[in-house]
Amino acid sequence: MLGICRGRRKFLAASLTVLFVPAITWIYLFAGSFEDGKPVSLSPLESQPHSPRYTASSQRERESLEVRMREVEEENRVLRKQLSLAQSRGPAHRRGNHSKTYSMEEGTGDSESLRAGIVAGNSSECGQQPAVEKCETIHVAIVCAGYNASRDVVTLVKSVLFHRRNPLHFHLIADAIAKQILATLFQTWMVPAVRIDFYDADELKSEVSWIPNKHYSGIYGLMKLVLTKTLPSNLERVIVLDTDITFATDIAELWAVFHKFKGQQVLGLVENQSDWYLGNLWKNHRPWPALGRGYNTGVILLLLDKLRKMKWEQMWRLTAERELMSMLSTSLADQDIFNAVIKQNPFLVYQLPCFWNVQLSDHTRSEQCYRDVSDLKVIHWNSPKKLRVKNKHVEFFRNLYLTFLEYDGNLLRRELFGCPSEADVNSENLQKQLSELDEDDLCYEFRRERFTVHRTHLYFLHYEYEPASDNTDVTLVAQLSMDRLQMLEAICKHWEGPISLALYLSDAEAQQFLRYAQGSEVLMSRHNVGYHIVYKEGQFYPVNLLRNVAMKHISTPYMFLSDIDFLPMYGLYEYLRKSVIQLDLANTKKALIVPAFETLRYRLSFPKSKAELLSMLDMGTLFTFRYHVWTKGHAPTNFAKWRTATTPYRVEWEADFEPYVVVRKDCPEYDRRFVGFGWNKVAHIMELDAQEYEFTVLPNAYMIHMPHAPSFDITKFRSNKQYRICLKTLKEEFQQDMSRHYGFAALKYLTAENNS
Repeated sequence: MLGICRGRRKFLAASLTVLFVPAITWIYLFAGSFEDGKPVSLSPLESQPHSPRYTASSQRERESLEVRMREVEEENRVLRKQLSLAQSRGPAHRRGNHSKTYSMEEGTGDSESLRAGIVAGNSSECGQQPAVEKCETIHVAIVCAGYNASRDVVTLVKSVLFHRRNPLHFHLIADAIAKQILATLFQTWMVPAVRIDFYDADELKSEVSWIPNKHYSGIYGLMKLVLTKTLPSNLERVIVLDTDITFATDIAELWAVFHKFKGQQVLGLVENQSDWYLGNLWKNHRPWPALGRGYNTGVILLLLDKLRKMKWEQMWRLTAERELMSMLSTSLADQDIFNAVIKQNPFLVYQLPCFWNVQLSDHTRSEQCYRDVSDLKVIHWNSPKKLRVKNKHVEFFRNLYLTFLEYDGNLLRRELFGCPSEADVNSENLQKQLSELDEDDLCYEFRRERFTVHRTHLYFLHYEYEPASDNTDVTLVAQLSMDRLQMLEAICKHWEGPISLALYLSDAEAQQFLRYAQGSEVLMSRHNVGYHIVYKEGQFYPVNLLRNVAMKHISTPYMFLSDIDFLPMYGLYEYLRKSVIQLDLANTKKALIVPAFETLRYRLSFPKSKAELLSMLDMGTLFTFRYHVWTKGHAPTNFAKWRTATTPYRVEWEADFEPYVVVRKDCPEYDRRFVGFGWNKVAHIMELDAQEYEFTVLPNAYMIHMPHAPSFDITKFRSNKQYRICLKTLKEEFQQDMSRHYGFAALKYLTAENNS
């Protein structure tokens, strides 16, 4: 170690010589160019013998300086050559021929050294040594269960990805809910050099369910105890993180600390920064046993291979059984048991500097962990209050957290150049599909959108659904963007059944939606609404992708394919469930049509019956939907017949027909080539007809379109000629695809289009 420091001192001295000797020489020359405090020109004219300022002595001085400068330049050239040779030999001399990227902070093994380290900072170069290979994979384990924790994990992962320069392997111990959400998220995120493995948390419940736990994390808060048994046996080390962690530095720096472990040290932990384990928070406060202030388990470095050899499973179980005889339950979940084990076996722990886990709960000593923003490494929101915690610098911490919360996750799809990555079939297929497109095609952007993979976060809010016993349940399916949020409460009041919504939002908008929903009594009282966030990417609104996402994640056998601007009639949910039975939808290919109307009034007294609706229709308060701009879209519904109909009646498909229908959940998806405005529903209805669905109009059902400002996409359609040309091209290609797929029967679509 001493030899390394000496070598670095020589290296530093040589570097300083190269930098400062020329600088000092030029300063001397510049100072010499002043005479009596006035600048003296060094131009060739004034250096001639006939110049009045020219003297023999000044000429000699100048020549002497020029000689000295040439000598200094030659010395610098030699030094630079020596430095370059030393740099090229350095990595090979230290550890093979691999380039290093990070150095490890000087770790501490006791609290006195820790306090000294906080004061001194990380400036000791001699205390650093290369520890992490450029392409070394860093392993991270996280226990995650439920909808809220899944959202928290995303923010944590964003903060890690933002700083990282190494491949990452996340080991997620997740329940069924979190696995569904996060598997879809990472699959659609497609971040290079990131691998995800899931471990079933529900299977681990029996390992820890015998431990009574009062902590709000519940049974999942105990699962870090069984990681040696859960994670692969060939995994030697792992960083374990709580979901309420935010990284302010590269996680490789923390990974490097493993190289500081000595002897039997197998746990890397930061001292607890509250007085909890001192037992003086209130009268009769009796915490679990701990060494001094104890340790916080929000950030743990685990040497798995050594822990297994030490029989960690047996160690913590015996300790927990012994302490539970008197303590009866844990108050801080796994943290209590970790501390009890360390109390008996202090040699197991390597104490990390406290900036690796700055704990922002009330009444902590977290402010002693940093002097400046640059000292911060990991922030831990370990109070139930989370962002509302009391801390002198909480505003800064909150802003840092919100930065990652609202950061565009698409920007984190960065390649790690120089590091080999595992073959990703989805990514390879995507690249192949994109390579087959002609970038000179005027409709290239339209075609490309069909293959764009949008990052998707399913069930952004808590979701509960109890299946109907009669198997007739219907889910309302719709999609929306930020400018239609105001429709959500009204729809929930009109439709009491399950709802599946796909929301097209940016990361920042998703947080605005979350705050809006959490502040709404109507939305918070409804747990049978699935909110699925599809994150913005590209220049078009992917309307049919959104519909497909909402359709795919319904829990009922039937679905009502609606749009967010429509309010269903009161009682439509129950009426459709009865119609499903009456028309035997389970055993027939039917699409039940709900007639669509519209109003131009923003304030509408919503009709409570068909009779009231017909009266408003006659008075001009309501109109059949889009009768004045797109009559063909709903004309086949035959509104004249509907006025007097008392039983369902069948209608035939016609060109440009686009009704709103109730179908079985196994109906075909929407065609993704249609984005923005135009033909997105028409194409779907055409495919239903090609698959021989029977269109049946419901006589006592209706929905009303509420007015709103024109969307950005319809504005583009109306103002951009190329947009309209590309839409026409896509229509023709779709019809050709239909003919190839459905054969002779699909020829009618070409004929109908030509006649319309």
